[in-house]
Amino acid sequence: MIKIYSREEWDNLKQKRDIGSREKEEVIVKEIIENVRQRGDQVLRDYALKFEGASLDSLTVGEKELRDATQKVEPEFIKAIHKARENIKEFHQRQSRNSWFFTEKEGIMMGHMVIPLKKVGAYVPGGTASYPSSVLMNVIPAQVAGVEEIYLATPTDKEGRVNPYTLAAAEITGVTQIFKTGGAQAIAALAYGTETVPKMDKIVGPGNIYVTMAKKQVYGDVDIDMLAGPSELLIIADTTADPDFVAADLMSQAEHDPLAANYLVTNDKELPEKVLKSLQQQHPERTRREIIERSFQDYSAVIVVKDLEEAFEVSNQIAPEHLEVMIENPLAYLNMIQNAGSVFLGSFSPEPLGDYYAGPNHVLPTGGAARFSSGLNVDDFIKKTSFLSYSPEALKEAAEDVILLAEIEGLDAHANAVKVRRKHFEK
Repeated sequence: MIKIYSREEWDNLKQKRDIGSREKEEVIVKEIIENVRQRGDQVLRDYALKFEGASLDSLTVGEKELRDATQKVEPEFIKAIHKARENIKEFHQRQSRNSWFFTEKEGIMMGHMVIPLKKVGAYVPGGTASYPSSVLMNVIPAQVAGVEEIYLATPTDKEGRVNPYTLAAAEITGVTQIFKTGGAQAIAALAYGTETVPKMDKIVGPGNIYVTMAKKQVYGDVDIDMLAGPSELLIIADTTADPDFVAADLMSQAEHDPLAANYLVTNDKELPEKVLKSLQQQHPERTRREIIERSFQDYSAVIVVKDLEEAFEVSNQIAPEHLEVMIENPLAYLNMIQNAGSVFLGSFSPEPLGDYYAGPNHVLPTGGAARFSSGLNVDDFIKKTSFLSYSPEALKEAAEDVILLAEIEGLDAHANAVKVRRKHFEK
């Protein structure tokens, strides 16, 4: 079960998740990427047979498959996906940016053009699993940004079929095309293109360690969203927190992965034991209890602090992917949050709301990256290109300063580009 620490014990421990060496995976991924670059579609079929046991006639999902998928899923699911889609779309529309320009003085104009990316590839884990929420979270911000072409790549089951819930979400969201390929080979195909798969400007979406390593290796030839690691949740709780709520939420993230990290930080000395007792009651009922148990034993902690100010200090040091604030007046402490991927305020705002439904994106920085990066948003799918325009009179006024600065840096050709224009002023 989860270990309990004082603030001093925790600071001395300096615990950090060690997920081991990835040299073996990096070598495997490098070979997969090179094979895809050399052999294209054929190697995607070969890997589908090797990893999924699927013999694929086509690497794309047809219209009939999409229609069949929507008929296989429950009407309640379709209704819920439509609601979630609208919530997520509305939230991300508020992030939209516009091009702008200004005139500093007569003869000078400059500004920023906001230009959406043209082609984006979203990776959605699949096979026997179902992740329709990944479709929504990766596709909708790109659509809001104005991306023209949005493609999905997802593995199939052994029969060569894509999960119907994933397909239904993709149809409702309105993607350009869906490719039946998964793992590192899918990332390689999206990065470099094949006979069937176009080359992308950016790749987004979660995946296993091979997907993450592939995204790392192709970055630079194509943009990526982030290198996401195992999930994290930190709960700040005071005497008003319900121990059953805290226990349930800790388990909700622990079930993702044995490497998931879960923290309870509290100034209530009695709460930890109450939470541990509740965990013992709720834990046996969970279908993924073995994964939960490993996460709790190896990568989770309860940290007892003297006050809420100290609790937020600990949280900012950890910089969690998800931060739940279960205290009496969470809004009063909002300005103390510096490092967190996404924040959930109050006892009735559990993290699964963000995973599936409410609106904020669930693709978030992990491993302490919330110190310097943000969750997936509309800005990830645009470029900002500056422009300027000087009249002859405006350049004449600036010429001597520009020439001076260029010559101080020893770049006389830079200076000359202004000097040749200065002759125009002398005519």
